[in-house]
Amino acid sequence: MTCSPKLLLLPALLASAFAFAKEGPDQYPNGAENFMAGALPPPGHYFINYFGYYSGKYRDHNGHEIPDLKVNATFDALRYIYVSNHKFLGGDWGMHAIVPFVYQQLDIPGPGDGNAFGLGDITLNPLIIGWHFPPDWHLVFGLDINLPTGKYDQNDPTDSIGANYFSFEPALAFTYLNQSGFEVSAKLMYNIKTENDDTNYQSGDDFHMDYLVGQHFGPWTAGIGGYYLKQTSDDELNGQRVGPDGRRGEVFAFGPAVKYDYQGMSFIGTWNHETGVENRFEGDKFFFKFITAF
Repeated sequence: MTCSPKLLLLPALLASAFAFAKEGPDQYPNGAENFMAGALPPPGHYFINYFGYYSGKYRDHNGHEIPDLKVNATFDALRYIYVSNHKFLGGDWGMHAIVPFVYQQLDIPGPGDGNAFGLGDITLNPLIIGWHFPPDWHLVFGLDINLPTGKYDQNDPTDSIGANYFSFEPALAFTYLNQSGFEVSAKLMYNIKTENDDTNYQSGDDFHMDYLVGQHFGPWTAGIGGYYLKQTSDDELNGQRVGPDGRRGEVFAFGPAVKYDYQGMSFIGTWNHETGVENRFEGDKFFFKFITAF
């Protein structure tokens, strides 16, 4: 019942105006989609609650840990999905909206640490299209628009939750589920960011994907999933490249995932461990998802 195109929670991991970290947080919480990521549900109204926790320490462009730069974030996002009875380009047409809330604890060298709680960056998507190719294949396309609604203070990164810029993110997801219950799902995204007008900082665009390989047996599904991100363009400040490599981030994560279906509801738990990190925080991310139709 999971719908692929993007959600937004916002573990505000990164901070503006800090010399080591790139500008602003990820507006998509990597690893959020897994089971049936490319299968749009039947027409109707759906609710997904994403609750999660992230803890990590910052790694520079050589993968070395920066002392005393770390983050802990607890987040909860409310997502409403509507799938209509209308067809578009031969697929089912739908839309969604995501409203996230974040509690963040950010420790940085020098200024020290601080806490922040508030609304994160809201995501809207008026264009979700899902196709089904019986018996085994499913495909979803979507275009998310991330709004700079999150709490932000350009002078205090520890009091900032939002990214303070718009971003646009096309997403393409697929699910292969055969008759024996073997599943492979992936969601591929490309994030295109606008400039932060308060700081004249332009964060680089990035490609990222969530993935899962799993097996269904009765109401249970278990598998291995995670995510990969690779920044494809440089960060820039006042039009000039930042750092020796444009602060291009990279991360790969993996871990177990389990799902249980019960009377039209789904309960999903995941753990993702990050590795191979450059210019980002490296740590562990935990998700609990609740999905229901109404």
